[in-house]
Amino acid sequence: MEARVGCWSLFKVFSHMALQGFGGVLPFAYRHLVERTRWLTDAEFGQLLSIAQLLPGPTICNLSVMVGQRHAGVPGGCSALAGLLLGPFLIVIGLGMAYQELASQPVFASAMRGMAAAAAGLILATAAKLAAGMLRGSAPGARRTAQLALLLAAFIGLGVAKLGLLVVVGTLVPLGFLLFAFVWRKP
Repeated sequence: MEARVGCWSLFKVFSHMALQGFGGVLPFAYRHLVERTRWLTDAEFGQLLSIAQLLPGPTICNLSVMVGQRHAGVPGGCSALAGLLLGPFLIVIGLGMAYQELASQPVFASAMRGMAAAAAGLILATAAKLAAGMLRGSAPGARRTAQLALLLAAFIGLGVAKLGLLVVVGTLVPLGFLLFAFVWRKP
């Protein structure tokens, strides 16, 4: 039988994980749950993680509820989930309030334009890498022309014509699937 862990301990450990995990909490979850607190063995962590990935919703939230419930019942599941979500929630609310106060300041507005430009640049760089990889692997001729036509149609649909994402995806994805699954089957 496993040692009973209190709700407050679950809340604190999951809060600590959440506040460390910018971009993802899973590596911190393993470190805290298996290596530090020893609430789970390596095998147990793997089993619970597998189940958490199969369930709908964020994997780490599912894992927190299962670990909390396992050690302190339903209140433990709620405590672990609250610990995981409360800190980031408060940070986002605080940042939103700060944004509302600072948005009218010229220096802040300029800084936001700079950050937006950097974010747009990252998105463009990723799009260019995806397009280059797609074209690098395609055979010349009609296949490459069809790929370029789909790429251009998506760009024009979203960027120029300002059609909705659902319209563009709902049109081009089936078209691309039909062309490349039935017309040109070979890679």
